Amino acid sequence: MKFLFIVQGEGRGHLTQALTLEEHLTRHGHEVVEVLVGKSGQRELPEFFCRRLHAPLQRFESPNFLPTPANKRNKIGRSIVYNLWKLPQFVRSITFINRRIRRSGADVVVNFYELLTGLTYLFCRPQAVQICIGHQYLFLHKDFKFPRVNMFQLEMLKMFTRLTSIGANRLLALSFSRMADDTRQHIYVVPPLLRREALQQSTTEGDYVHGYMVNSGFAEQVMEWHGRCPRVPLYFFWDRKGEEVEKKVDDTLTFHRLDDKLFLQKMAGCRAYASTAGFESICEAMYMGKPILMVPAHIEQECNAHDAMLAGAGIVGNDFELDRLLDFSRHYRPDSRFVFWVNNADVIIEHLVRRPEPENAHYYTHRLRRRLRLLWE
Repeated sequence: MKFLFIVQGEGRGHLTQALTLEEHLTRHGHEVVEVLVGKSGQRELPEFFCRRLHAPLQRFESPNFLPTPANKRNKIGRSIVYNLWKLPQFVRSITFINRRIRRSGADVVVNFYELLTGLTYLFCRPQAVQICIGHQYLFLHKDFKFPRVNMFQLEMLKMFTRLTSIGANRLLALSFSRMADDTRQHIYVVPPLLRREALQQSTTEGDYVHGYMVNSGFAEQVMEWHGRCPRVPLYFFWDRKGEEVEKKVDDTLTFHRLDDKLFLQKMAGCRAYASTAGFESICEAMYMGKPILMVPAHIEQECNAHDAMLAGAGIVGNDFELDRLLDFSRHYRPDSRFVFWVNNADVIIEHLVRRPEPENAHYYTHRLRRRLRLLWE
């Protein structure tokens, strides 16, 4: 079968999931004919993604979160206004996505949480089957447990997630643990998509704290903590524009531009891991048996962090309180059930190649149009 990927370019999780799935599909005799990745002025596409991807790559303008002026937590209100201002560009992107789907001859479009894919299926109705993959689709599951958060922001997040999945035949919800499928909403709970390199790492317990921050403004918190505890080695990754590949602050604090191989090597040898609660790196740390501190940068990551905490991955904080992480690491015991769960990821392929049931096709498109008719009446 022929597959076309459409990937949200925000953060590294969706990108590494796309790389992993391309490898899985190729190994099973399928073909990824093209990969479309959303871009913005706030993020650079990591070099490792371009280097490892085999399918042809094309970019398009896509909505994204705006960080605060301090480049720490995202502000939804500012992001909405900014993205509305760029609406004409997004209309052109929808036209572009529709054209690429039709010309590619793809049997299946795999949507890695890209909003404009859902809108393309709403307005242009391409014939290729669409299947969505992402941890975020678990937020629509009837049994998902949410943290105490701003209810307006939570409803906005759920609405955004539904919009990404308009026209989808099924939603594959990546999960930290097993859950029953929510077949009424066509949500199928599947294991995380971790790279082969992550699964094959030999792990040791070093003396340093490893970290990743999607918004580089959190570096101020790390440096402040480092000033109080300079003897604890810290090795953090970021994607700050214009910085050198490796910024060595002193003998025990280093910031490094995001690099896939080095990131996993440092993860495998660290004492503990601190991050802004992106799903992918939390899973990698859990697989390698590392205790985790999660510092969410926006509501989606708050839900990620809460879900991971319930799965026994680690603790949640408002800041990079690394002393809490070190205390937690002394009593942390990894859960082998997670390793077994991840190693069953080939079940995802079965969902991707399964023929769509006629009554399920374009499920969210039908539901949205039905609601619009009721509002009109």
